Amino acid sequence: MIQSMTGFGKASLQLPTKKITVEVKSLNSKGLDLSVRMPSSYREMELGLRNQIALKLERGKVDFSIFIESTAEQTTTKVNVPIVKAYIDQLRAVYADADETELMKMAIRMPDTMKTEREEIDENDWAEIQKVILEALDYIGDFRKDEGASLEKEFQLRISNIRQYMNDALALDPERVQAIKDRLQTAISELKVNVDENRFEQELIYYLEKLDITEEKVRLTNHLDYFLETINGTEANGRKLGFITQEMGREINTMGSKSNHAQMQKLVVMMKDELEKIKEQVLNVL
Repeated sequence: MIQSMTGFGKASLQLPTKKITVEVKSLNSKGLDLSVRMPSSYREMELGLRNQIALKLERGKVDFSIFIESTAEQTTTKVNVPIVKAYIDQLRAVYADADETELMKMAIRMPDTMKTEREEIDENDWAEIQKVILEALDYIGDFRKDEGASLEKEFQLRISNIRQYMNDALALDPERVQAIKDRLQTAISELKVNVDENRFEQELIYYLEKLDITEEKVRLTNHLDYFLETINGTEANGRKLGFITQEMGREINTMGSKSNHAQMQKLVVMMKDELEKIKEQVLNVL
């Protein structure tokens, strides 16, 4: 079953002193384009986290975020008291008559007056965060599968349409062959020359063989069947589907160049239109 590269997953958990929220979004991409946003205190875990996400999501433009909101009364950001006092002393030297409150307001706006104490990673907290990460990744995996099921229905419809247009074109083949024969015979009659009938038949057969689309029909049918077989496979197969659509396009184009028949060429154009819709959606397949 195919999966889409488009998806969204979110999970959260409330701990005694903090709320953890994990969000992950993905769009289509040729490879894995991963962006990770997380609190600086957990940066040393980023490499392992990236590997974990890569194994789970494989491909796509992925935005992964961890938000940690403190719910405790204490904060890690504190006033840098020695720095503030030093600023007040300097300001008092400049503004001797200034009110202490005004000096405090000015000093607290100066650089380095606030300091944030770096928290050490709590292994128990990280184990809980890991649970939220796995939950969010599971959610986006389910989202991708649901999107993949929708894509599969779309592909089946388009493949069915191409197959029908191809069969309609083949049904016109006797009419096309007769039209070619009549056109050649009319052209020779207008030349008003004697023609060896046996030689004429041989040349006509050679000409019609060059315009025969039986091989293209067989190959296109095989590509259509292989496409359906591939979307029902168990492995990531977006790239393979892209290669198959290229081969389908070659056979359809050859049919168009050989058709030499107005109605058949219209059907070829309709096949091309269906194939372009398939190509657009294949870009979203994992």
